[in-house]
This record gives sequence, structure tokens and C-alpha cells, in this order.
Amino acid sequence: MVVTLPGMPRKLRLEYEGAIYHVMNRGDRKEEICRDDPDRERFLETLGEACAKTGWQVHAYCLMGNHFHLVVETPQANLSAGMQWFLGTYTARFNRRHKLFGHLFSGRYKALIVVGSGNGYLKTVCDYVHLNPVRAKLLKAEDPLQAYAWSSYGEYLKRASQRPQWLRVDRVLGEWGIQEDNAAGRRQFQAGMEERQRQEMSQENPEWKPIRRGWYWGPKDFREELLERIGDKKGAQHHGEELRESDEQKARRLIADMLGKLGWTEKDLGRRPKGDGEKAKMAARLRTETTMTWQWIAEQLAMGHWRTAANAVRAAGANRRRGL
Repeated sequence: MVVTLPGMPRKLRLEYEGAIYHVMNRGDRKEEICRDDPDRERFLETLGEACAKTGWQVHAYCLMGNHFHLVVETPQANLSAGMQWFLGTYTARFNRRHKLFGHLFSGRYKALIVVGSGNGYLKTVCDYVHLNPVRAKLLKAEDPLQAYAWSSYGEYLKRASQRPQWLRVDRVLGEWGIQEDNAAGRRQFQAGMEERQRQEMSQENPEWKPIRRGWYWGPKDFREELLERIGDKKGAQHHGEELRESDEQKARRLIADMLGKLGWTEKDLGRRPKGDGEKAKMAARLRTETTMTWQWIAEQLAMGHWRTAANAVRAAGANRRRGL
């Protein structure tokens, strides 16, 4: 069980209208979140109810033994509220059915933000989700991907009238270059995914690494946009890779601004003495206005050891107080 104490920092949840997330969560202590098919059916029923309550649109899902993957679009900025209801309701139903109590899921879910620009990023993350049974070796080489019943891949191969209303396929099909959701389009999608399945069985795909370990999936300008959003929303109670990157971005902007006002270039930082007075002023501002460490500041301003930077700032402050 993960306990959150009063005042304990928590990871930032960036929410905005139209955001797309790859959501993943595991069972507590890596235990099963579904014990049998009725549990899996109840999980999907509960997901459907959550979509009806929140307006979510699901682009892909895969329900595994001790974890799940979900690619969800939020027309309203309500991922946290929806996930709280969804996970809490499913946990209560699971516990009631199995005469259990307590936590079912392990800590807070992971939510990777995905760009929906139509440039293939949504397609890639949905392919990753649909290929989970292959990576988990739940399918033999001769098994078709749709043989795994508990992912949305098989739903993609059905007519629209046979799918859950909350499952949206048009955006992923569009990124596959499929213009219409008809029999020919579904055959084209199936052929493409079968090829991906063969590739997945033969070798590890390096494309998956940022999906597994990152906090966003998209081009550089999408990352910059998210960091700006984070800078607007963050508070002292948040932490994580997102905020570290956002603070670093702010610090680099400050350095560029200060260099511009001095008429310096980055090369001038290396030419100046380590304890240069102007560099000490820059370091003091970075220390005051960002959360970057002395070590980072010393490296960026070419001030040598971090103690040199700290001592230069203290000396400059002392000189100002003495009016020197």
C-alpha cells in the first residue's frame, strides 16, 4: 500500500481540454487486477461508465493480468476526477465480488501525454498498447493478434455498430493512412498490424523506450508547449521529471536573457574568470528565481566548482551591503 502523508509532494497531473494520455497502472504488489473473464468484463463495463460520465474517448486499451494500458482523450480537463471514479469503482466491485477489502492498484497511475497532431504519435502509442500481449509472450508465432480477447485491437476489426460507443478508431486509422472505416480499411489496418506483430516477435523496438520511460510523446515543439503549461500550473506540492525540465527551461531562458543584456555570448562565459562579478550576479539570479542546483549553475556559467559559484555570490552580496 502506498501511503500519502500530509504535506508529502506528489507528481503533477497536467490536464487540459483535448489532452490525450497513455495511462497505465499495476496491481498492488504486482497482484492480479482481474482474476477471470467476469472481472475483465466488469473492468470494461466500468470503463464504459466512466466514459459516459466524463465524455472520455478511448483510442486503445489492453487489459493484462496485473496491469492495464489505456489511451484516452479528454475533451474536458478531467483525467484525475475520472480516474478516481473509475479505479475506485472498479476496486469496490472487485472487492465485493471476491469478498476482499483494501487497495487493488499500486499507487498513482502513470499518465504519458501524447500529441494528437496526426503525425503518427497517437498511432505509435496505440500500436504499443495493442502489441502488449506479443511482448508478454501470451501469443504464439502462429496466433493472430486478435486471438487476445482483452484489448481494443479486435474491436478495431469489427463494424462500427458492433463496437463500444466510447471507443474511437478514426484518428488511429487516419494515422495509418486509412481514409474510411469500412471493410477494406479494416483489412488494411489488420495487415499493417500483423506486420508489426511479426517485427515485435523478432526484435525489441527501440521506439518503445520513450513511451515506457518518458512523460510525454510527441515532437520538440509539443514538449515546449507542455513545459509552458506546467510552468503556469506548478506549485510547491508538485515534483517530478516534468517540473525539473520546466525549471531547467526557465533557467536557460534567464541565462540567454542575461547574456543578451550584457552583449555576451556563451563563449564569453568561458573566457571570463570563474569568480567574475557579472557571472556572480547571474548565478545569484538563477539561485533566487529557479530551483537549479549550485552544481548546475556553476557548470552553465563556467564557474568551476560549485563552491566557487556559491562563494562568488556571497562575496558579491557582501560587497553590495558594504556599498562597494
